[in-house]
Amino acid sequence: MAYSLPLPDALAQQGWKVKIRMRERNEPPHATVLFRTRAWRYGLRELAFLDREPPPREVPDEVVAAIRKALERLKSTWNEMYPQNPITSRERVCAD
Repeated sequence: MAYSLPLPDALAQQGWKVKIRMRERNEPPHATVLFRTRAWRYGLRELAFLDREPPPREVPDEVVAAIRKALERLKSTWNEMYPQNPITSRERVCAD
């Protein structure tokens, strides 16, 4: 099941959505910002938009702020949904 980040009412009423969608296990960890027929991928590792098109500047600052405010929840949700592609890898520490 996809995860939808609750947004402030004004943004939601305008049609903005932020989701972690299903079937994205092979992609870089990201949240998808949706507005009507347009979609932007916000990287949960990079903490920046992953694509140049559509232009990230079209996403309101309030949407980006909501993502950043809920970053820990988005990261943990991604890790729960896609444990084979976690946001941070646990590297083995080798003792010499």
